[in-house]
Amino acid sequence: MANEVLIRVLERKRKYMWPEAQLNFWLIVMIAAAATIVGVFTYFMQLQSVFHLGVPWIFPYSIATGSLCLLFLLIILVLIQQRQLLPGIVVLGSFILFVLFLTGLIETSIQLYGPTGSVNSYCNLYRPSSGLSDGEATLAWLETQGICQDWKAAFAFYIVGTVFLLWMMVMAYQVNQDNFD
Repeated sequence: MANEVLIRVLERKRKYMWPEAQLNFWLIVMIAAAATIVGVFTYFMQLQSVFHLGVPWIFPYSIATGSLCLLFLLIILVLIQQRQLLPGIVVLGSFILFVLFLTGLIETSIQLYGPTGSVNSYCNLYRPSSGLSDGEATLAWLETQGICQDWKAAFAFYIVGTVFLLWMMVMAYQVNQDNFD
């Protein structure tokens, strides 16, 4: 009888320990940032369509960036539920979104606070009237203030998203390093 050698290969699954509270907080903030960016720039595109104006490239770019972020967050949630969230996937996706968010942040800041003709220069163009005599001026002021606040909200959430994506890259790197210690 020939000696049989059985080789058994054991497959060891790595378990990555993610800090739950930080990960949940990060997810909530990023969902809010991405959804706000998508909503604001979708509203702007709708306004451009109503007034038959051209659409600046930042509007569809921001909608696509926010949508990609929401898709990435959905994938992360599915991987968390299956306990298969790998730091490499998170670092790669966060880096790609970081570059997209940083680009959106730069362009939004140029549009909002740039040279003459920027959005911010139109924010105080109208003054609300007191009384019922000039309702048209009050309506123009309200609409202008709403648009200006939307631009500022998008700018703020681009900042938050950019910082939080950088934070996620660091956190994923730490989770990966803790696994090998």
